[in-house]
Amino acid sequence: MKYFVTGTGTDVGKTYVTKLLIEAANRAGITTVGFKPIACGSRDDAVLLSNAGAPGIELDEINPIIYATPASPYTAAILENRPFQMSEALDAWNAIKDRFEGIFVEGAGGWEVPITRELRVADLAVEMKLPVIVVVNNRLGALNETILTVDSIRRRGLVCAGLILNHLEDERDMASVTNRSALEDILDVPVLLDILHGEEEIELPNEL
Repeated sequence: MKYFVTGTGTDVGKTYVTKLLIEAANRAGITTVGFKPIACGSRDDAVLLSNAGAPGIELDEINPIIYATPASPYTAAILENRPFQMSEALDAWNAIKDRFEGIFVEGAGGWEVPITRELRVADLAVEMKLPVIVVVNNRLGALNETILTVDSIRRRGLVCAGLILNHLEDERDMASVTNRSALEDILDVPVLLDILHGEEEIELPNEL
């Protein structure tokens, strides 16, 4: 059970959702950890994944590449004069991928966030050959963002395993109520979960 978790943008709750998935998988008896190949600004997200995961893996294994600059990997690498090396990320992935039954790989920002001039976060998923879970900020505008993301996933030859609708606000409006049915109809992709604001525990979706 290995998946790449991306988002329709930055600050959609991707780390929070990935943490919940890791915890749910471990409760279901699947030895599961998180993997965050690139972090920018701090390692807080990687620490959350580490705390949620099974023992037997170090923080440096979970997050092999860290930039101090709170910006896109592309910008951070330029400012720090430390170009991203795909081989470094893949070596770290290959070192853990067979050690755990379940791994949720969290990308950085959205699907098309640049890592170098030529590479996007999406290229990490392509190199790892993983199905992709898309975390959606369930609000007005989610349809456009999600359709663009899923279309790009498919163009790269990968499978979109499903969507997770994350409610960042307590209040519900017409868009957040109707987005699920619209996305299921338009994309023919399952909605794995509908996570309410503040929800602290989920069940592992049957589709995973």
